[in-house]
Parts: sequence; C-alpha cells; structure tokens
Amino acid sequence: MRRTSLALILFACGVMGSARADDPPPRAQVTTPAGQKGGAGQAPSTPSAAEQHRLPPDCSTKQRLDLPGRTLSFIATAGSIRLFDDKGEPEADIVYTSYQLDGTDRGTRPVTFFFNGGPGSSSAWLQLGNAGPWRLPINADEVTPSTFPEARPNAETWLDFTDLVFLDPVGTGYSRFVRTGDDVRKRLYSVEGDVNALALVVRRWLEKHDRLLSPKYIAGESYGGIRGPKLVHQLQMRQGIGVKGLIMVSPLFDYSQHGGTSLLQYVARLPSYVATLREAEGPVKRADLADVEAYARGEFLVDLIKGQADKEATTRLADKIAALTGIDQAVSRRLAGRIDRAEFRREFDRKNGKLIGNYDSSVRGLDPYPDSDFSLSSDPSADRLLAPLTSATVDLLTRKLNWRPDGSYELINHTVGQAWDFGRRPPESLSELRQILATDAKMKLLVGHGLFDLVTPYLGSQIALDQLPPFVSAPRVKLVVFPGGHMFYSRDASRQAFRAEVEAMMN
Repeated sequence: MRRTSLALILFACGVMGSARADDPPPRAQVTTPAGQKGGAGQAPSTPSAAEQHRLPPDCSTKQRLDLPGRTLSFIATAGSIRLFDDKGEPEADIVYTSYQLDGTDRGTRPVTFFFNGGPGSSSAWLQLGNAGPWRLPINADEVTPSTFPEARPNAETWLDFTDLVFLDPVGTGYSRFVRTGDDVRKRLYSVEGDVNALALVVRRWLEKHDRLLSPKYIAGESYGGIRGPKLVHQLQMRQGIGVKGLIMVSPLFDYSQHGGTSLLQYVARLPSYVATLREAEGPVKRADLADVEAYARGEFLVDLIKGQADKEATTRLADKIAALTGIDQAVSRRLAGRIDRAEFRREFDRKNGKLIGNYDSSVRGLDPYPDSDFSLSSDPSADRLLAPLTSATVDLLTRKLNWRPDGSYELINHTVGQAWDFGRRPPESLSELRQILATDAKMKLLVGHGLFDLVTPYLGSQIALDQLPPFVSAPRVKLVVFPGGHMFYSRDASRQAFRAEVEAMMN
C-alpha cells in the first residue's frame, strides 16, 4: 500500500469500498486475462439477487502488534475479488485477508499467498494456527469445543519477513457463488477450474495492491499439495507471474499412492504408525525412525509385493508389523499386515476404549462406539478444533478487522468435497512440480510434515520427491519433519522450527 494513500485507507471500509480493483476495466483495455470481465457495461436499474447479497466493500485498518522484542505496524485488509466468466458475467466472490507491513519497499518485500486443502477448507488453519499476526492455540490434546476462542498476538508470525495473503476458495469461509447454475459450480469445484480461479485471484490481488514487482511465494496445506504446483505452473505460463518459492505444509502430491490397491500406502504410513507407539514412551524425532523407514522401503515392500499367496512372507511381515506398531498379532495376521488408517485408529488403544487421531495419531479420544468394528465417526485430533477456530476467525474479521459479511462462515464445507470433480484418474501434481522446477532453476521448494500425520504421511512425500530428476536437489528442495500431526504447527517447538526454515528460504 503506497504511503500517499495511507491516511485514506484507514477510513475506507464504508466510504471508498465501491471503487474496487476488480471492477470491469475500460473497453479500450485488451489485455484482460481470460475469465475476467472485459467490458464496463451498464449497472442494472434493479440490483440482481447476487448483487443484493454482495460481500461488503473491502476494509483496511491500521494495526499494531506488540510482540517479544519488537512491535509490528501493518495494514490489515479483509475483502474480496470478483471472478467473471468469458462473457463478462459474474461467477464468484473470493475472500482474502491480507497483512502488509508498514515502512517497507514494496518492490523487494516478499508476499506469500496461503490456502488450505480439503477441498472445502478455509485458510483459517494456516492463518490462526500458524503464520498470521494473531494465533489461537489449536493443540488438539488440550483444546475442547468450548475453549475460549479469542486469538492472541502470534510471536511466530511470518509478517516479520513477508507480507501475508490468506485466500478462501469459493464455498469456504465467506467466499461464495454470485451466479446460480450447475455449470459454474462444476467448473470451480474441479481440479483445473479451482487452480484457474486461484491464479486469477493472485494476479488480481497483486494488481489491486500494486505488488507485481514483489517477490512472490505460495504456501498450501494438505490438498494444497495438488493445488500448489499446479497454481505455480498456471501463474508462470498463463498469468505472467513468477514465483520464487513453494511452501508445502503436510501435502499430498499423488492421490494414487495413498488409497485403492496401491501398496505404497502401507509403506508410507508405517513410520507414522511406529512413531505413534514410540511417542507414548517418550519424545520421538525422525532420526529415531531410520530403522523403520529402511524396513518399510526394503524388506516390508518386498514381502508386500510377493502377495498373500506367499504365506511365509505374509506371516513374516504381519508379525513384524505387530511388533513394530503394538497392534495385536492376531489382528495383524487377520489383515495380512496390511493395516489401513481406520483399522489402526480403532485397534491401537481399543482395550481402553480410545480412538487415536486421524490428523494427529498422538492424540487420544473417547470412542463413541467402543464395541463396533465398523463405526468410526470421531476424530479427536480435528473435531475439537472446529468450534473455537470458527468463532475466533469470525471474531477476528468482524471485531478486529471491521468487516462484516452476511451468511455463515464455512471453516470446512463438506458439500464442496462431495461435489468435487477430481477428474478421470486420481489427481497428482508431480508432473507440474517437475515442470516448474525445470522452468525456473532458482525456484525453491520447502515441504514440512508431522511425524504423527496419518492423512498425508511424511514418508509419502519423501518417496515422491526422491523420484524427481537429478537437477532437483538440496538446497533447492528440502523436506523437514517435526513432532506433531497434520497441523504440526500446533506444537510450539515445531511451529518455531518451521518458521525458521521458511525465513531461511526467503533470505
């Protein structure tokens, strides 16, 4: 934000918001990117239903954050960017929350764009759990739905070294469709349509805030492993936007390796299963699992490939898995050593009537159906966080940032995931990852994982990254693994260590 306009933006929320950077450009401009409105048009005399429910004007406020050893003064903006189809008709409003530090050179100051996964998850997890100016403790072993939901100053905010833009894809947060019809939903609720939309939003935000010259980074979590490389490729090749670095938090790069009949799913999860048992006995680091990783990628995989027709190999691996994970030997033999997530979560502490977390297997919770072999409806590592994180996000936007949309805030919108078009084959982004790293020899990739994440296990990313061509090597590509689960940043030490890795990447 240029200093000449600083005094104006402090009172812009209700007065100047109608002058939006994503308003249709004049007809004389012919460089409008595909999918954005190209003509000025005439405002209808009677507002449409979509216009009547349009999100509030963008609101910018000046904020001050007192943190240990320093004070941060910055401009916080909550607002939205409207997307249009090729005919110039409005399709969706995409909400963003941005934080730009005062007194910096916008040409050299990095800016990082964040999104979460799902599909169907808002960016609140990364904003209020990890990198934003304010943080809500989301330790699943301590938080309950009734936890006081006020976010407090975040000593580990990334705002010290990069400006922050948190994006909510359509259907999440307050982002919404402004046009009815199945065609627009089918397009934006798809792998490619989602990436195309986010690429446009990134470009429009950069134009809107005069940040095209800034060093740019992309950070995504979980399904963000699919979005991230594809988004960078889209920005490079179609939007004319270069990206200096890609930051992946608990990503999944290839769906085909983590389900169905793939044997790699058992290989990838085994170290995390073992880490769950060893964590119960004392702190665990990745180095403590070197023996398990070697077994998983060696003898275990060889025995798996032999199949159950080889009874000796099957018994050998089943008994080894029981010894490593603590699962009852009879159960392991019944499953031929092929223990999926649901079985592990139910069987690990069945004797105490406990379920372990899906997103963080070090977290235990009461099993609502302790006698069932089928029902598995609760996740103690995630369900406890939904209420406090939702309330904290709404409170931040409405009270602190003075932006008050109508409707409900969607922290996780399951209807998005149910409607999502993954394509004809399981989605993967390793193809785009190869391309973007080859296209820009200076671009960096940082991948962070938690040891106890059963949804996107760290060894799965290690296996995927090991398949990249020889030109992709350290320090350009780095995988770091911390104690914790899918949201490993909920642990103080892990959050601090990951922040240090990100800052080093940008310097």
